Amino acid sequence: MRAERCLWSLAAVLTAMAALAPPALAAAPRHADGGTVAAPARPGEPAAPADPGEAAVLGTAHARAHAGLRAATRDARGYPQDRRTDSLLRLTASQARDNTAHDPALTGRFTEFFPSPDFGVHTALLPTGKVLLFSFERVQTDPTKETGPTDVLGRNNAGRAYLWDPAAGTGATAFKKVEPPHVLVADGTGLLRPAPFFCAGHAFLPNGMLAVFGGNAGGKGGSGARLSFVFDPWTETWYRNRDMAVGRWYPSVVTGADGRQLIMSGQSERGTGTPTPVVERFPALGLPVPRERDEVPWNLPTDRFWSAAPFRNDYPHLFSLRDGRIYGLGRDADQQWVFDTFTELRHTLPRRPGDFRGYGSAVPLPAGFRGPDSVLVLGGDPHDPHTYRLSRRTWTTEQPRAFGRTQDDTLILPDATLLTVNGALDTRDYGHGPFNPAADLKYRQTELRDARGCWRLGPAQRLPRGYHSNALVLPDGRVMVTGDELQQIANDPDIDDGMDGSIELYEPPYLHRGGPRPELGPLPDRPVRYGTRLRVTTSTPGSAARAVLLAPTTATHSVNTSQRHLELRIASRSADGTTLDLVAPPGPADAPPGYHMLFLLDGRGVPSVARWVRLG
Repeated sequence: MRAERCLWSLAAVLTAMAALAPPALAAAPRHADGGTVAAPARPGEPAAPADPGEAAVLGTAHARAHAGLRAATRDARGYPQDRRTDSLLRLTASQARDNTAHDPALTGRFTEFFPSPDFGVHTALLPTGKVLLFSFERVQTDPTKETGPTDVLGRNNAGRAYLWDPAAGTGATAFKKVEPPHVLVADGTGLLRPAPFFCAGHAFLPNGMLAVFGGNAGGKGGSGARLSFVFDPWTETWYRNRDMAVGRWYPSVVTGADGRQLIMSGQSERGTGTPTPVVERFPALGLPVPRERDEVPWNLPTDRFWSAAPFRNDYPHLFSLRDGRIYGLGRDADQQWVFDTFTELRHTLPRRPGDFRGYGSAVPLPAGFRGPDSVLVLGGDPHDPHTYRLSRRTWTTEQPRAFGRTQDDTLILPDATLLTVNGALDTRDYGHGPFNPAADLKYRQTELRDARGCWRLGPAQRLPRGYHSNALVLPDGRVMVTGDELQQIANDPDIDDGMDGSIELYEPPYLHRGGPRPELGPLPDRPVRYGTRLRVTTSTPGSAARAVLLAPTTATHSVNTSQRHLELRIASRSADGTTLDLVAPPGPADAPPGYHMLFLLDGRGVPSVARWVRLG
C-alpha cells in the first residue's frame, strides 16, 4: 500500500459520510438477483388480464395493452406524483447546496439534467457520436417494487432501445426509437415481443457495430436467452444473428486483438443460480471479421471456445491486454484467469486481495504509448474502499477511495485521470434498506484519481444511481451519467409522459481551466494501419502538446470491457506547427481494431473535441 502519498481532508470525508434521507420504507421480498418476488403468471398471460368487453371490440392484444395501462395507473397511486416531484426538488436543492464547496477547476461540475425515454441499463457511444440506450419496458411504476420484467413470461417481457444525439440537444426530439426485432423466446408462450435483451452483454466489432448477446427469457427468477444481435450505427438498424449455443442472462463480452469477441458466463436457460461455463466466440472461426461499414453480420453463428470459464458469479470483468490475451477477473477472489485466444487454454492467476466483489468497476490502466498491461479493480464491496491492481500476474493494494461502494462506474478521461460516478451500498440499497429510494449523500459524490494514484472527492450528482447505472465519455470531453430505473422512477417529474429516464452531464476539471481548447482538424475516412503515421492538422499549433486515443464505452452493470487510453507519439511537426505526424499504436494487442476517439491536449491536459479514427 502507498496510502501515505495521498492526504485526505477530514472535512471532505465527513461531508461524504453525511446522509440526506427520510425514514426507511419497508423492504419488499427479493429474488437472489435483487428483484422482488412477483406473483406467478400463466404462460402467455400478462399480470393484468384483458377485459372481455374491450377484447370483443378492440381485439385481445389491444385490450391487454389497455389493462396494462390501468395497472400502471394503480401502481402510480401507490407512489403518487407529488412524492416523486418533492424528492427531485430536494435532490436538486441539496446538490446545489453541497456543490458550492467544490472548485470546478479542481473537481469539475454537473451541468444539465434532462429526461430520457429510456432507463439506460445498457449504453454505448457509437462512432457516429450518438449514444445507444437500451433496457426493458417497465411493468411497475412504484420504485419500492421491482420495475423490470425479471420473472415475467410473454409479451410484457420486452426490450426497448433509443438513440440520443447530443448534437440535437436535450429535448425529446433529440431521441429516436430504434426498436429491437420482435422475437420468440423459449418461454413456452409462443408470443412475439421486442427482444428482451436487457441484462445482456455487448462489445464493439471492428466496423463500429455493437454486438449484443443474451437477455432475459423470463421465469425461473430470470433465465438466459440465446439471442444474438448487431446494431448498425450507420443505418441505425438492428440485425439478428443465429442463436448462441446456450442461454445467457448477465454475460460479459470482450473484443480481442483479432477483432473476434469472446462471450462468457451468464445465467442459463435453467434460471437464476445456473451460470454457464461455456465460452463462445463471434464470429465463428472460418468466418470473416466485419471490418467495413457495409459488412453487416447477419445470420452468423458463434462457435465454442475450447476452454471453459466456470465463473460462479455473473458479469465477470474481461479485458484484452497488451500481451493479446483475455483476462477474466471474477467477482470471487479465487476466480481470476487468463485466456489464450490462440491455444484456447485457460491459465489461473493469483487470488485477488480482498473478499467477494459484487457489481463494481474495473479499469485497464493507461500505460503511455503501449496498450494496457495492468487492471485496477475498484468497487463491489461497500466495506472495502481499497483498490487492487493486477500487473504481470501480481496483485498490489493501491490507494483507497473515500469509502467503499458497489454499482459504481469508473471512466478513463482523455487526460488519463480516472472518474468514479454512481454507487450504492448494495443492489437497490442506498443505505436505508432495499427498494428504498432514500440515499446517503456519499453515494452521490464523485471521485477523481490523479496521475499519482491519489483520489479526491468531487461534486455530488443530482440523482443517486446504483444498480443498472451507467456513464460514458462523450467526444466533446463531457461525461454522460444515466441509469438506475428505481431512482429514475422515484424522481420522475411526470410519470405519465413516456420519458421514464434521465441523463445528467458532468464537465471534468479540464473544461474549467480557462482559455481556448485545442482544435483538431478533420481526418480522412480510412483505416489507419498499426505502426504507421497519421497526419493531422490543428488551427491552434501552440496548444498541441499531446495526442491520445480513447476507446468508446459500452457498459452495463459496472462492466466496461471496451475503454482504453493510449498516448500517440508526435513524430514531427510542420514549421508553423499546424500539421502533426502521429504514430499509430504498434499492433492490435495494444489497441484492438475498430473506432477510437482522437484528442489533442494542451500542456494543462485540456482536450480538443475528438475526431474518430479507425484502427485496422
